Amino acid sequence: MKKLIICCFLILSVIFVKAQDRQAILKVMETSRQAWNKGDLETFMHCYWKSDSVMFVSPTGPTFGYANTLKNYQQTYAKSKTNMGTLTYAIKKVEIINKDNAFVYGGWHLKYKTSSSTGYYTLWFKKINGAWKIVVDHSS
Repeated sequence: MKKLIICCFLILSVIFVKAQDRQAILKVMETSRQAWNKGDLETFMHCYWKSDSVMFVSPTGPTFGYANTLKNYQQTYAKSKTNMGTLTYAIKKVEIINKDNAFVYGGWHLKYKTSSSTGYYTLWFKKINGAWKIVVDHSS
């Protein structure tokens, strides 16, 4: 009986930790989305690992490094707040793989005054120094 109680406790602990990690990742994404909608690319980028190893894959190919990814966003969107539109996410799946890695899949939508743009993303999140960060972003 004691083993069964210990086993149940361990299972519940794992479920609780995964739920906490999922909520932390969703918070990172929501903070980033809100920053985008304020026109604040610097804060938007806080969801990414600040490393030369971060990878962003778009329809035109991969970009390596935090600084290069920020530069691409700035060149494409930062001319004015109007160029950035209003961002929404449709998060379809958050899969906690282990204590330090997670996979997120969903859709994004940018609404402009007279048009809109839609696509999908897959994100590899890694817990780095206790914080969930995107290490690979494949958006199309």
